[in-house]
This record gives sequence, structure tokens and C-alpha cells, in this order.
Amino acid sequence: MVRSGRLAIGARRSGRRLAVRPSPDSEATLVDGSRVAVIGGGPAGSLFAYFLLRLAHTIDLDISVDIYEPRHFTHCGPAGCNHCGGIVSESLVQMLATEGINLPPTVVQRGIYSYVLHMDAGSVEIESPVEEQRIAAIYRGNGPRTAVDMPWDSFDGYLQQIAEKEGAQLVHQLVVGLERDGDLPVVITGEASTTYDLAAVACGVNSNFHKLLDGTVSEGKPEVSRTFITEFKLGAEAILETLGDSMHVFLLDIPRLEFAALIPKGDYVTMAMLGEEIDDDLVKRFLDSPEVREAFPVDLIPAVCTCAPVINVKGPERPYGERVVLIGDAGITRLYKDGIGAAYRTAKAAAETAVVHGISADDFENHYFPTCRSIANDNWFGRLIFFFTIAVRKSRFVRKAVLRMTAGEQTRPKGRHMSSVLWNMFTGSAPYRDVFFNALHPGFLVGLARNLAAGVRPSHKEG
Repeated sequence: MVRSGRLAIGARRSGRRLAVRPSPDSEATLVDGSRVAVIGGGPAGSLFAYFLLRLAHTIDLDISVDIYEPRHFTHCGPAGCNHCGGIVSESLVQMLATEGINLPPTVVQRGIYSYVLHMDAGSVEIESPVEEQRIAAIYRGNGPRTAVDMPWDSFDGYLQQIAEKEGAQLVHQLVVGLERDGDLPVVITGEASTTYDLAAVACGVNSNFHKLLDGTVSEGKPEVSRTFITEFKLGAEAILETLGDSMHVFLLDIPRLEFAALIPKGDYVTMAMLGEEIDDDLVKRFLDSPEVREAFPVDLIPAVCTCAPVINVKGPERPYGERVVLIGDAGITRLYKDGIGAAYRTAKAAAETAVVHGISADDFENHYFPTCRSIANDNWFGRLIFFFTIAVRKSRFVRKAVLRMTAGEQTRPKGRHMSSVLWNMFTGSAPYRDVFFNALHPGFLVGLARNLAAGVRPSHKEG
């Protein structure tokens, strides 16, 4: 096995204040000279490397970190694509800022200050409940196929850069296997087999690599659901005229379609669809619906990029093993929304476990897995909430009540119960648990009851 002699940028930087090393929980620990492999250079992998090295520097621990990522996120089209609708909540932007990660203006294609909910009963624009809950539209790579020489930067590429500045080494090689040399993980590429002290798997679920892990370094594998993403080139001025600074969400009574959205980004519009067995017929039914045609002249706009990635809807039973940890989509993520936020949480928890507690399976079970369990428990509330959206989609009577209540709330500054629930449900700005209990608020229930009654008795005062 090959053990490289490269060393990471050391912790002994001038002016850096050093801390006392913590006492580990086990004998399997990172020590000076330890080597860490990160398989996947998306948000989870880059954030893990960043947090791991930053924590190591604070305690004068000299380790090296290799990030394996075959793609170049500076490239447009499939070569830099990372399969994502590309929405980041303002709350996550602020959390990253507290970690020293400040997104530059070139990364954010457009700030989104409202979203428009479209149903066959009508449409309503919903403003952010509070200013801090704005959302940002980004590209994980450098944009669609035709996005050549565009004045923006890749979100994933930016995170890679901050990890490299902290001392990580970027290796543009495809990992084809993960084996063991005793307890040590061995990363296999087409060029070499390299032994490490710890391996963090952050390859997502659209890579074939995560399928090799079931029964070897973890128990179970993620359950996935198919999505459909298309990029339309419209131009910034035309987008502002048609969609504005709003994300457009569609709740339509189309069989197998759970959710669809149009997201403005720079000169492009991202269409994201989520449903069961998405195929050409379902995509055509959605695009041909009157609600979509009224909001977006699809026939006049060329589609420049299309893909059908899968997303993680349930993580493996045990997203860790001896000296191996699964983070981001390879491990656990939030149901349908805020995958980047979940990548941040799991990456930080795994890095803190490795540096402070140890890198054995028991260490990850005791100190990393609680974060995974917290996300899984919140997803349980998410599933309950999406049952509500099924009721809305299936009943025109309920759709009209939701639309009536939401429109009424937009005329007053306070008491926007339905608006807040819908905003947080579709943007992922708040935990599903909070959304669920907000839907049980007396103001929400009374308002919904009044608007349901107004549908039976039109003379009843609405709002």
C-alpha cells in the first residue's frame, strides 16, 4: 500500500493561539501525522475537511487531508454539475458566516424575497415572514451547458477553496473502492491504493460508489427518490419581467407529481420536479398545465440542460464504521429540503467527533450519530407535513381555503400563520418539527376553519 509523505499545512502558524488537546474517548484517535481521506468534494466533503483542519489547528494537531473529487466545479454543464435545485436559506448563510465562511456576491445568482404559490384555484405571492428568512439561488457547479464565461462562481467550488486554504489537498481522481488493511481504510483509485487513518464518505447518492459500502463499512444504504431538473435560458431581464425575484411553487392535482418549482438564477431558470416515477409523460403534463403556461412561456424558451438525479429520503441504519464515517447525502439529509444545511450539520458533527473524541465506530455512534438521529426524527415530522400537501392537492375545496387564507394574511403585518407554514415548508428555512407545531397553533387552525367555512358560505367574512 502507498503511504504518501505529503504533510498538510501545519498548525504552528504564527500568531495562532493554541489550545490544550482534549482527552480522547478511545485509543483510535488522530495524532500528528495522521492521514484523512474525504471521498467527495461537494458541500459535505469540503465542509468536513474545513472543520476538521480548523479544529486540528486550534490544538496544534498536525494532520493531512486529501479530498477526492473527479469533477471540476469550475466547468459548466455535466462536468461541473452536482445535481441540485440550488436553494440556500438565509439562516444557513448566517450560520456559515459565524464559521468564517462568507459567501461572496459572485456565488449567489439571485436573492429570492418571496415565492408565488400556484394552484388551479389561483395564485398568491407570499413574502418572507421575517427579513432573515430570505433565500438565495446558487449553482453548485458553474452553471448549465451554455454558461460559458458567466460572471458567477460555483458554490461547491468556493467551499473547496476554503478547505484548501485551511490545508486540504484536492485530488482529481475517481475513487472506485474502499477496502481495509487491518482496521485502516484503504482508498482505491485507478492510479493507486492509499492507506488512511480515517475516511469520510461524502460522495452523495448519485455516485455508484456509495452502493459498495453496504455491509462493508456501514449498515444499510440510503433510500432514494427520483427528481427531474431542467435549466432554461431566458436572460436576466426577461426573468425579472416574468418571474421577478420570486421562487414559483406549483401544487397541482397531477398524479405522481408531489412538488414542482421554478427558481430564477442569473440568466437561467431552474425547474425542479419531485414525484413518483417521473417520466416524459409526467413532465409534459406539468409543462402543459394552464398554471405553468400562464406563469412561464415554456414553448418560447430553450431547455439547455436536463438531468434526473436521485435524492436521499432515508439514511442508512448506521452511517459509520470503524474509522469510516458517512456524511451528507451518503449518510442522512433533510427530507426534500435544505440538503446543504444537513451537509453542514453532519460535516461539523463528524469533524468534532474525530478531533475531540476519536475515530472508532463507538466514537461515531456516541457523538456523531445523535446528529443523524436528530435529522431523522425531524424528517418524521416532515412526512406528516407532506401528507397535508397531499390533502391540498387532492381537494379543490381545501385548495381554495388555503389560497383564501394566505391571500388574506398578506394584507396584514401580523398573524400570518398559513403563510409562515407554507414558506418554511417549501424553503426548508425552519425544522419540520417547528412547522408541524406551528400548524397546530390556534391561530392557524381557527383561520383555516374560517376559510373552509367561507367556501361553503361565500358571504362569510374571509381572512
